[in-house]
Amino acid sequence: MKDPKTPRNWTVSEAKGRLFEILRLAEEEGPQHIGVRRSFVVVPVALWYEKTPPRQPLGKWLVENIPRGLNLDIPNDRKSSREIPFTDQTPA
Repeated sequence: MKDPKTPRNWTVSEAKGRLFEILRLAEEEGPQHIGVRRSFVVVPVALWYEKTPPRQPLGKWLVENIPRGLNLDIPNDRKSSREIPFTDQTPA
């Protein structure tokens, strides 16, 4: 396996013509870098999932991280003269 401290840098034009080789080298030697000004890295999916933490659904995260123990005062009075929509409609 290639030393990860000295990755190969591919130009975008090289990467377009040699994609299969880049994918093979990513599998065999590790991450492959593409681009000069805007840089991207190609890594095998197994390595990606090994290094990134699993994500949980946003709703679950919000419920688990809701602030607790705060006594917030929620005002009852509305300072606006704006009409409240849908208050005069009767259910069908």
